[in-house]
Amino acid sequence: MQANDNIESITGNPRKAINRLAFPTILSMLLMFLNNLIDSFWVAGINADALAALGFISPLYLVMIGLGNGIGAGANSLISRYVGASRFDDANNAVIHSIILMIIVSIIVLIVGIFFLDDLIILLGAKSVSSYCLSYGSIIFLLNIVFLAPNVTASIFRAEGNVARATNPLIFTAVLNMIIDPILIFGLNLGIFGAGLATVIASLVGWIWMLYWIYVKKDTFFKFKLSYYKRKLEIYKEILVVSLPAGTEEIIFAIVAILFNYMIITTAGVGEVASFTIAWRFICIAFLPCMAIGIATITVSGVAYGARNWPNFNETIKYSTLLSLAITLLICLAFFVFAYPICEIFNFQAGNMALVDRSAEILQLLVFYNCLISFGATAAYTYQGVGSGFKSLALTILRELILSMAFAYVMGITMGMGVFGVYLGAIIGMNIGSLIGFAFIWIFNMKFKQKIYS
Repeated sequence: MQANDNIESITGNPRKAINRLAFPTILSMLLMFLNNLIDSFWVAGINADALAALGFISPLYLVMIGLGNGIGAGANSLISRYVGASRFDDANNAVIHSIILMIIVSIIVLIVGIFFLDDLIILLGAKSVSSYCLSYGSIIFLLNIVFLAPNVTASIFRAEGNVARATNPLIFTAVLNMIIDPILIFGLNLGIFGAGLATVIASLVGWIWMLYWIYVKKDTFFKFKLSYYKRKLEIYKEILVVSLPAGTEEIIFAIVAILFNYMIITTAGVGEVASFTIAWRFICIAFLPCMAIGIATITVSGVAYGARNWPNFNETIKYSTLLSLAITLLICLAFFVFAYPICEIFNFQAGNMALVDRSAEILQLLVFYNCLISFGATAAYTYQGVGSGFKSLALTILRELILSMAFAYVMGITMGMGVFGVYLGAIIGMNIGSLIGFAFIWIFNMKFKQKIYS
């Protein structure tokens, strides 16, 4: 196989490659996040129980998406390294291995949905709204492949440098879901089942668009054909070494949210959780650029590492960190300055100015939570790029779960500083963990340089 323009774009200048891959991804992530907000808005129009059910099912849905993203990250990492080493036949073989893994995971999720969804709903404490949970969750679990497949396919497109095909269907999926949500929920009177059906239909259409390029136009660089498949347990292992930790990170984020809520309730009561939830939405938005640039970093660092090109690898780490830092700081500054009008716009409980004021106060404090996160994110995604998924997971656990939550508990509860101590401790722990992570990847970078030039 001969390299095409897309392949050459990710094997050349790292800055151009990251820009080309990251900025469309930022747009698609923002649209998908907005899509989640709009889902909540329309479901809230049914009744409070339906909205609560959506809240209970959402973590399960996010874990499912995390599994797809995890396999995609593992595929992206390995394929990128093969591309960097000009091992294109191995890259094609890795593509098929990734698809097979995705199908296996999809079958497992399907079995869980058929036999254990009722138990999971009760375990989550959603027994009182179980009928709504089942109406929404059943179709999501039974047709989970339409969520897993587009994420894995997009990662493969990204590994060949084809950013348009990696992001455009995902953008279209988000927009389509926004359009058909009210039609199915209210127009056809399908209720919360219509919300789940809209999500499935939109994702399926996006996947069909990808399949059109692969099997009708047949102009993708990598060929999704079984004829390229030569079973190698080593390839499965290489993909899983990255995908398992990457998928596990979604579970960690869910645990962090649970611990955060527990400490907030302990120190300030349930009312504070509502204000925190509004502010936390925007903190998540501020992290999206880091995530998008990090996904680009997996590809570009993997290519450089596979090619044993230390200058490009070094430039990838530095540029990814500085770019995500600059964008994150700008977003945080905007949220700090405009915290009150922003929280008022997104306050769905009209007239509750106390909620708006408290949400804005929390937002102005928590913007510092993300200040140095670009250092930690770059480290984690670079480790995924070179195939060290468990090191990436270890840094995420250290940053998000151990340091951030430990400082929050000690300062908020042990030292008796209350909810302010919870927020301040989380900020301190997150920033320390981010710097520690960057120190580790920089040491790895220097060792890679020494290996190349010794």
